[in-house]
Amino acid sequence: MALAGCPDSFLHHPYYQDQVEQTPPLGPRDLAGPGFPAPPDQLTNHQEDDVDLEALVNDVNASLESLYPACSMQSETVPLLQNGQHARSQPPPSGARSLQAQRSQPVHILAVRRLQEEDQQLRTSSLPAIPNPFPELCGPGSPPVLTRGSLPASQAAAKQDVRVFSEDGTSRVVEIAADMTARDLCQLLVYRSHCVDDNSWTLVEHHPHLGLERYLEDHELVVQVESTMASESKFLFRKNYAKYEFFKNPTNFFPEQMVTWCQQSNGGHNQLLQNFLSSSSCPEIQGFLHVKELGRKSWRKLYVCLRRSGLYCSTKGASKEPRHLQLLGGLEESSVFSLIAGRKQYGAPTDYGFCIKPNKVRNETKELRLLCAEDEQGRTCWMTACRLLKYGMLLYQNFRIPPPRKALLPSFSTPVRSVSENSLVAMDFSGQTGRVIENPAEAQSAALEEGHAWRKRSTRMNILGSQSPLHPSTLSTVIHRTQHWFHGRISREESHRIIKQQGLVDGLFLLRDSQSNPKAFVLTLCHHQKIKNFQILPCEDDGQMFFSLDDGNTKFSDLIQLVDFYQLNKGVLPCKLKHHCIRVAL
Repeated sequence: MALAGCPDSFLHHPYYQDQVEQTPPLGPRDLAGPGFPAPPDQLTNHQEDDVDLEALVNDVNASLESLYPACSMQSETVPLLQNGQHARSQPPPSGARSLQAQRSQPVHILAVRRLQEEDQQLRTSSLPAIPNPFPELCGPGSPPVLTRGSLPASQAAAKQDVRVFSEDGTSRVVEIAADMTARDLCQLLVYRSHCVDDNSWTLVEHHPHLGLERYLEDHELVVQVESTMASESKFLFRKNYAKYEFFKNPTNFFPEQMVTWCQQSNGGHNQLLQNFLSSSSCPEIQGFLHVKELGRKSWRKLYVCLRRSGLYCSTKGASKEPRHLQLLGGLEESSVFSLIAGRKQYGAPTDYGFCIKPNKVRNETKELRLLCAEDEQGRTCWMTACRLLKYGMLLYQNFRIPPPRKALLPSFSTPVRSVSENSLVAMDFSGQTGRVIENPAEAQSAALEEGHAWRKRSTRMNILGSQSPLHPSTLSTVIHRTQHWFHGRISREESHRIIKQQGLVDGLFLLRDSQSNPKAFVLTLCHHQKIKNFQILPCEDDGQMFFSLDDGNTKFSDLIQLVDFYQLNKGVLPCKLKHHCIRVAL
């Protein structure tokens, strides 16, 4: 028989051939059913037609409707059998022929398709993630290997546990996806630690047995980096304010005597970063470095130049002729690390060492290319140039357009607090609800009034002679210990190490107890990549205790007021306080 709108291949199905063999040829009058309108002159005699033939036509029509959509959307709804072939609709049981006397019910296509999709998910989830052992049985449009999209979402996104340590030794195990970047993991840790997200948090790849560490770039995959780490290595969660500082102040990172160009470059430092990021330019960093010989303990001072192709040393003085240049290490399959204790572990001549470590090296030190600069500015210049030449525009994109937050947690959609100076506003809480004071004159008068009120409360408490734990004289000496910028009783060397770790940028500071004067404190501040210390001495005025770092010219009732003042005013300091060193317990 010939059915309008149906492919001829369906007529060769065994079920249809069996039905056709037992059914006489149909005429136009007999094709009365859904999809086959009867002739006009036969509408009145429709009820007199053979009921069995009408039921058969309805069965065939309903079966074709259920099969045709499944074939037309084969890639979406047809499940895979164990032998790799596409599933076809199974023929009805033999008992279906006895139902010809009954009128067929309409088939719900959506319900059938939903059952097919559920069957597909069950069958696909039971398959192992290996190539199909019977590729010859697959159809022409079927891939012989199960792709990522054919697996359920729970299996497609692989999870892995990563342990991250903080500066105080605490750690946290985080379950991450295989495609999670360092920036994504930092945002997750910031949320769980209730910190302020200012795009300065980083992951540190720390190798204690090698004495090396480096900051991961925001776009690097955490799982991929962890696969190259040894069992003794670990990740640290730390601030790094100097992560993209070279984009803001390139002159502080690249001294003129260390940068040369293969071709004439106009514009000076205005086009310095453009030349580094442009693949057509040929920047070079040149200068003398202490280089440790491979397999030996000795160090040699050599003339070294850094190019896009790698780091080279000259075998003849300061000559840069190709026949005098020897490759020290490439950047494609390597990473640049800082030496933690170069003098003690490797006998380095200075404290400003760095290393080019191949990614394949885990525990061996023989293949490490160890180098030392004369000062911190020189080391920063070499390491920053290596980052720019290796990653190029990726660094600039991370700086200008931070990677979008992944919707891994509901918290990632919440607004993030900012610590910029422009976000500090004056508030008035005298009423039932607080309001923002927009008038600058009113804000200044409110600040003065608050200061006078604080002094009156302090004087009143002194007159009463209260010695409670909340006494102002007692509170002013301990309230600063609740602040993140106060690090307690640490040494000068430890404070310098913390500032170096969190980035040598202008305005980075911390406060600590003084080792020489038990009643004094010390402000440790970074300016122009140099660390300076300022002593904060207590002074008494009219029986009240104050703190000052300029010999009593500017007095503060506690250290919080002192820090707030110098965050807005430079005063006797070389620069304003901008960033504070912080340690977070995970």
